[in-house]
Amino acid sequence: MVILALVCFATTTLANSNSQTTTIYEQRQNHSSDGIGKYYMGREIAQVMGYTGAGWLERPSREAEEKPSQIVNLLNLKPDDVVADIGAGTGYLSFIIAPLLPQGKVFAVDIQPEMLEIIGYFKQEKNINNVEPILATVTNPNLPHESIDLAIMVDAYHELAYPQEVMTEIVKALKPGGRVVLVEYRAENPFIMIKRLHKMTQQQVKKEMQAVGLVLQESINSLPQQHLLVFAKP
Repeated sequence: MVILALVCFATTTLANSNSQTTTIYEQRQNHSSDGIGKYYMGREIAQVMGYTGAGWLERPSREAEEKPSQIVNLLNLKPDDVVADIGAGTGYLSFIIAPLLPQGKVFAVDIQPEMLEIIGYFKQEKNINNVEPILATVTNPNLPHESIDLAIMVDAYHELAYPQEVMTEIVKALKPGGRVVLVEYRAENPFIMIKRLHKMTQQQVKKEMQAVGLVLQESINSLPQQHLLVFAKP
């Protein structure tokens, strides 16, 4: 009888979960070739850039085009902060942030083991010990609860296959008063030569962050092509 009860409970839980996912997301057959056909709050989710594109993340022109050093300066980091770089890729940003946190650390989070291998290689080459690679799943960044002061995503949020689930877990991982920073190419500007699904409007970002209880703290538009939006955990 106990086993039967557990099976019934598991079946009911799975059904509820599937129903909730169906409510949150919409799947469409006719969609952009750059997307996965899955829509969240009216936005089609973009395809993930695979590890074979790692060279693009490390391109020499990136500093001039995106000003990652300026992005890091705008974060107002403290020496003992713990930062999660979500969708870290090759760890490009993680390794800029890490030296600024002599008493803190960076969790370099990615769903691709190949990217984490690259981070491990750079960690050894650069002799930087306070970057910790973390293998995430598509629904969970696998961060301990109330463990981070800041979560940052640079040109990554729009590729999350399960944005609400991931952001819910990130909110849990934030310490009280912790912040989330999203950097996304400005969809309001048609002259920014990035594919449409890899850009986001401020309005769309704010709507999706409000859905998980985050409050807009600051909007910065001083970067050449991207928004920098700061949200706080109440």
